[in-house]
Amino acid sequence: MQGTLSVWLAKRGLIHRSLGFDYQGIETLQIKPEDWHSIAVILYVYGYNYLRSQCAYDVAPGGLLASVYHLTRIEYGVNQAEEVCIKVFMHRSNPRIPSVFWVWKSTDFQERESYDMLGITYDSHPRLKRILMPESWIGWPLRKDYIAPNFYEIQDAY
Repeated sequence: MQGTLSVWLAKRGLIHRSLGFDYQGIETLQIKPEDWHSIAVILYVYGYNYLRSQCAYDVAPGGLLASVYHLTRIEYGVNQAEEVCIKVFMHRSNPRIPSVFWVWKSTDFQERESYDMLGITYDSHPRLKRILMPESWIGWPLRKDYIAPNFYEIQDAY
């Protein structure tokens, strides 16, 4: 079963894949990395004017990485906002996707955190640098194949 957004995108020849619905009935769509920026602009124009959250995760050790976007269509006078979840999968050997900072400014720190923890490069992001780990940190701590260094030092906690 396809949701209304999936049908709307298919009618316009926009390539995507429906991944079904979550437990709340929110449609989840998979978008290819090379199509993500243009589809993000189309979704914004279509009315998805609020980026509720962006996160990323490691699908499997040595496997794909995913960047996930939860979008909401907020309209005046509508009691139930329409929502969609977008997943963009990429290979860990070259994890690059277009940044949607210029579409939804609220993704600024969220894309930076995904870069810092998983090493996903968001092309055209204006300030893509580490946000949680020191700049000198080697590796991507939330990847499932990450090996934690054993040189931690206990420092003053006050």
